[in-house]
Amino acid sequence: MFNRLGISVLPPGPRWPAQLSFRIDGEEVAAAMIEEGGRGPFAEEALPAEGQGPFWATDEGRRAVLGEPECTGGCCGYLSVFVQRHGEIVEWSDWQVPADEARPPAFHFDADQYDAELTRALTAFAS
Repeated sequence: MFNRLGISVLPPGPRWPAQLSFRIDGEEVAAAMIEEGGRGPFAEEALPAEGQGPFWATDEGRRAVLGEPECTGGCCGYLSVFVQRHGEIVEWSDWQVPADEARPPAFHFDADQYDAELTRALTAFAS
């Protein structure tokens, strides 16, 4: 059974440009681990173009930041995950979490659904 990824593009606010919000199986990923006032990744950095950026899964894999507390990731740590493609599966694993938070388990996504959701979010951000 695969997990399901959902991405929302949050509008820019007074402090931050547009950000991304990630949900896995309907649950917001960063909300439980990032204190109020923290932020998700900036949309422009996280989804620069199709196939580029930290969330586009590759065979080599790469680390992607999902959020940071208000005091900045340099202070209390970032919420990040290692994103890697294994054929038709995209895996999120090896979580790094802000201080004193429990690490989530690994998640596995159908690669086609995952790519389609990233493309949909990129299109929403670009429009």
